[in-house]
Amino acid sequence: MSEITLKKEAEETLAKKSIKEETKRLVLAMQHLIAMFGATVLVPVLTGLDPSVALVAAGCGTLIFHLCTKGKVPVFLGSSFAFIPVIIAAGELNGGDLAYAQGGLLVAGFIYVIISFLVKKIGVTTIKRLLPAQVVGPMIIVIGLNLVPTAIGMASENFIIAGITLAIALSINLFGKGFSKQLAILIAVSSGYILSLIFNIVDTSIISKSAYIAVPSFTLPKFDMASILVIAPVVLAVLMEHVGDITTNGQVVGKNFIEDPGLNRTLLGDGLATMFSAFIGGPANTTYGENTGVLALTKNYDPSIIRITAIFAIILGFVAKLGGLLLSIPSAVMGGISIMLFGMISLIGFKTIKNGDVTFDWKNIVVIATIIIIGLGTTNLEKYTGISIGIPVGASVKITGVSLAALVGVILNMILNFKSEKEENRNEYVA
Repeated sequence: MSEITLKKEAEETLAKKSIKEETKRLVLAMQHLIAMFGATVLVPVLTGLDPSVALVAAGCGTLIFHLCTKGKVPVFLGSSFAFIPVIIAAGELNGGDLAYAQGGLLVAGFIYVIISFLVKKIGVTTIKRLLPAQVVGPMIIVIGLNLVPTAIGMASENFIIAGITLAIALSINLFGKGFSKQLAILIAVSSGYILSLIFNIVDTSIISKSAYIAVPSFTLPKFDMASILVIAPVVLAVLMEHVGDITTNGQVVGKNFIEDPGLNRTLLGDGLATMFSAFIGGPANTTYGENTGVLALTKNYDPSIIRITAIFAIILGFVAKLGGLLLSIPSAVMGGISIMLFGMISLIGFKTIKNGDVTFDWKNIVVIATIIIIGLGTTNLEKYTGISIGIPVGASVKITGVSLAALVGVILNMILNFKSEKEENRNEYVA
């Protein structure tokens, strides 16, 4: 066999291998798209913003985030639920004109940018001292457990289909091998969708009514002080949530993203993404636990796959027919998948405490218990009784739930472990 023939065969083999690898990456990106789609679209639906704009903003925002974080953090940014009430309130203040809400969101994003520079000046060492495992671990647990009721609520529309979808995903995750194991979510959702079609619970009119190509309704922001004062303080409420999400993502991947590329860079990416979204008519952006759950499930942590997902989201904003198809996925199907994804996030919290070699003395037990009780207690108290417990930070805005739990946990840990930290620093100096 001639040298030319051997070279040609080698090139063909490499080409086939490359096509196969790229196909895998595209399918994995599609899983992330499915995981983020429901929540990203739901926020604009609830507030009156354009869902297509939200998809474009999420995709562009994710790319901005990856640019700011040197492409190291496998995070997807989607629509933030924390800003829903204040977006609605800002609209009501201005006769339903949500452009003023956009102005408030743009300012909120700018505040995030300012905070990122402050964090850079304070330094990572201080951040790590403020956020040890006994604080971060229970924060992650609370983030996951607070999301589980939402998943159960979605599943309640049809527990049978939700249960089958969940069972398929778990079975593939436990017994699957090779690439099929990484496709657990896509296979489970597809199976649940087909089952839903058989039982005639899919609203196919959403697909038929959708145009093939449509330009999203981009709008420019307007500014007034009332809307800014209503919206901007929410940044204080979601700051600790951002820290928890980035830490969770790092725990899944096995890297410390708070240190490298740095919390200042992740905050900068989040802030600039929110500013861009507000500028074109979308909601505030935030890191998504759904996609972190996908990372934990697939064990594929390649950030470039998230960037492919971002490009898909941008395209989806213009391809209304495909958006209609994803929007037609029954809540029960997404609920079944979400139960697993959110449950896995909570398990990561327990793993964080274990890997952090936390000493279970009375001080750390008090810190852990306080974060969990406040994080779960205040959320459920408001949900079932309407009583809101928190720290007011603006007009009709309070630090509550996960954010309040994190704030109290950080302060309580500093008070209880202040002496031991001084002794540890003294020992290091002597050594």
